[in-house]
Amino acid sequence: MEVIEILREASKRIYKNVKDLAGTEKAAGDFGRGAGGDISRNIDIVAEKTVLDYLKEINFECIVLGEECGRVELLDNPKGYIIMDAIDGSVNAVRGVPFFCSSLAFATENKLSSITDAVITNLVNGEMYWASKNKGSFFNEEKIKVHNKDPIYKIVGINISGASTSLMKRLHPIFENHNHTRHFGANALEMALFARGLMDVFIDFRDKIRIQDIAAGYLIVKEAGGLLLDADLNPLDADLSYDTRVSFIAAANQKILDEIISQIN
Repeated sequence: MEVIEILREASKRIYKNVKDLAGTEKAAGDFGRGAGGDISRNIDIVAEKTVLDYLKEINFECIVLGEECGRVELLDNPKGYIIMDAIDGSVNAVRGVPFFCSSLAFATENKLSSITDAVITNLVNGEMYWASKNKGSFFNEEKIKVHNKDPIYKIVGINISGASTSLMKRLHPIFENHNHTRHFGANALEMALFARGLMDVFIDFRDKIRIQDIAAGYLIVKEAGGLLLDADLNPLDADLSYDTRVSFIAAANQKILDEIISQIN
């Protein structure tokens, strides 16, 4: 079985197991802090167990890097890394806000740039975004590209959750100059929407985002033709360590990137 098919099947199973759990009392609970540092909720645990059980069922040899479970080594000769945020947007999922997803990626080495396959599934409706290296990005079965024309409305996605005062001052011109800024609470799904052409820029300069949050979005954005850079405007790359935190900007094209960067103090 191809790796992309394994990720897609695992993602489908997550959707099946959590679609009726979100927004209910059973979604919450406090299971301590997961490997990523956030409080693990029941819906997170159910979703991760779904993936781990499936990988064991098919005897897929890999190292799983989970948001909650941490590093899990499956068998003795791993083919690579499954980078898993089984529920991205856990706060939304627990409260029943209909914007959260699963994010699964496969990397052959300990670097973002070695990711070969990725799947993001909207866990509200089961819509799936997926990509394999050098084969393009897809929304369900339709090939997708970033928006590369002058938009009627320019939409700038920007994550400022917990941003410092100094960062807010740097970003203030963007809010002043763009009426249509957005953040919905799940970076992976927002990167998928960007790859689909529904946003023109997506920014997270907080130095807080974990690899699990962006691994799948990384490949889907790149395969959809998007520019994906770090805070120094170099091609985004990082190791897969739990200590790694990144900042990034995704832009549909160089013109939009230059415009936005020129406005950041």
